[in-house]
Amino acid sequence: MTRLAILDLDGTLLDTLDDLAAAVNAALEEVGRPRRSRREIESFVGEGARRLLERAVAPHQELLAPALAAWWRHYDDHCLDRTRPFPGIPHLLTRSGRRLAVHTNKPGKVARRILAGLGLLDRFAIVTGGDEAPRKPHPAGTFDIMRRLSARPEETVFIGDSPIDVRTARQAGVTMVAVTWGFRPRAEVVAAGAVHVVDRVAQLGPWLE
Repeated sequence: MTRLAILDLDGTLLDTLDDLAAAVNAALEEVGRPRRSRREIESFVGEGARRLLERAVAPHQELLAPALAAWWRHYDDHCLDRTRPFPGIPHLLTRSGRRLAVHTNKPGKVARRILAGLGLLDRFAIVTGGDEAPRKPHPAGTFDIMRRLSARPEETVFIGDSPIDVRTARQAGVTMVAVTWGFRPRAEVVAAGAVHVVDRVAQLGPWLE
């Protein structure tokens, strides 16, 4: 029986892409680089802001520091402009009979601010960010959540949208459920080893309710 569900944030619970992309292009403009397309930026997301900006400014890594600083200034002011839960997520979280937690590579303070702004923070017992534990796919953050909520690996499911989430779940020894409405196509998460793959939010019901 699943007692605990640990969920990724960006691309799993929330559609954050428009606000992430707007901040990337504001940063690129500030450092004199051309804009990136939404599709390009989507392919850059998943390993935190630094990796996002490394990819966005490539091959001009000398621009990383000022671009990252510019990105944070813009994102801090605009992280809730267009970010929304994926349709059906709030209802599913409300109905859940499991303990719920978030493990994200986004800084914890930012993740909690966004969830609070969307009225979802109180659904989660713990929100662990990439600055509060080793970044995924390192499993330490997931292990810590399980320890704090007294859940064993066999009682835990990890829900995410990326190969990084698949590797995190595997290293933590927990069941992985991959979603396909996020930032990575189905083929990528299947190739990474995901066995349980869902295409619609309603299909998460058996794992959460």
